[in-house]
Amino acid sequence: MRSKGVRLYGACDIRLEEFELPEIRDGEILVRVMSDSICMSTYKLLVQGKAHKRCPPDVDTHPVIIGHEFAGDIVKVGKRWLGEFSPGEKFAQQPALNYKGSLASPGYSYPFFGGACTYCIVPPEAVELGCLLHYDGESYFEASLGEPMSCVVGGYRGNYHTRRSSHEHVMGVKEGGSILILGGCGPMGLEAIEYPLALERKPAMIVVTDVSAERIARARRLIPESLAASHGVRLVYVNSRECADEFAELLDLSGGRGYDDIFVYNAIRSLAELGDRLLGEDGCMNFFSGPTDKAFSANINLYNCHYSSTLIIGTTGGTTDDLKEAIRLAAEGKMRPAVMVTHVGGMDSIVEATKNLPNIPGGKKLTYTQFDMPLTAIEDFREKGRTDPLFARLADCCAAHGGLWNSEAEKILFRHFGVA
Repeated sequence: MRSKGVRLYGACDIRLEEFELPEIRDGEILVRVMSDSICMSTYKLLVQGKAHKRCPPDVDTHPVIIGHEFAGDIVKVGKRWLGEFSPGEKFAQQPALNYKGSLASPGYSYPFFGGACTYCIVPPEAVELGCLLHYDGESYFEASLGEPMSCVVGGYRGNYHTRRSSHEHVMGVKEGGSILILGGCGPMGLEAIEYPLALERKPAMIVVTDVSAERIARARRLIPESLAASHGVRLVYVNSRECADEFAELLDLSGGRGYDDIFVYNAIRSLAELGDRLLGEDGCMNFFSGPTDKAFSANINLYNCHYSSTLIIGTTGGTTDDLKEAIRLAAEGKMRPAVMVTHVGGMDSIVEATKNLPNIPGGKKLTYTQFDMPLTAIEDFREKGRTDPLFARLADCCAAHGGLWNSEAEKILFRHFGVA
């Protein structure tokens, strides 16, 4: 059958085109993609092309479908999976397959498995590993955003602390401790602020820095200090540009002892070095943001590593269990994937949005692949609605949900474009 989608041919070469999908084999599943959010990791793939660890060397002759934060409907099930999956049901998926040590992943490595398309084929290994998930949520976009949420969950679960008396590693952030999120008011950072409020073993304090007053204002509106306080957590936002001495002021907020858990949400050398300096005794720093430079490095204090037992780790992606946890928390309203979304568009917006992703302000760019629509900021819906009734309806709908994208708005789009 025919599919339409965005495929990578090499560095800085992605194309929206139609192509033929082969008939599925017994171990495969044909799906219709409904939503796909654009990740900065896809931009890094675009920039690096064949140099990217997940990109196949023959991508120029066997292009891959980009996009790995997607959800949709199951269309046809191979014989091997009959009874386990059924046509017509919704799915969510975990792209971090880790199949037999391979880095191959949807959106990076497969010619027929990725999110920026109308239809794609789920290979046997994705189903074998439990990475194709049954999903009964109301909206598709929340399932798409389950993947970035799972990365946040995985980051928190990946941190650890030690007990010197036993050498035991205690996984997770320190209960009753202090968390510092550097560069934390971007889309992923917002979920990193919200997620610990849902933990049973909560921190006592979360400090979040950013250099943008606009991003901080949005974060404070969506996740106010009062919300954190209602969960017994002190939340502090810090504009780094307004600090006379950022290190001294952040250290003072920690009571002079440094932080138990630090997350670095931007791949900036000075930020990583600042985080290292602010680690307290047995503190764990998670370098969360992946750089594009393979030689990226920073100065780390190994004296503190030895005598103060400071820990440096990095996490990328999440596990299937992390994804299940993210979806569960979203269903319970304890994590709100909508806080990440600032722009919405259709299939025809994906190429330019991906190419220009670092230069488009705001958070997540959510796309729907079954129709065309210009990428539009939610905050611009009202202005566009002056001449376009569709955007007027979307503006009213988002206003009723605190300015956030929502399942009702998604349904408005589907009705307007005749997507069943």
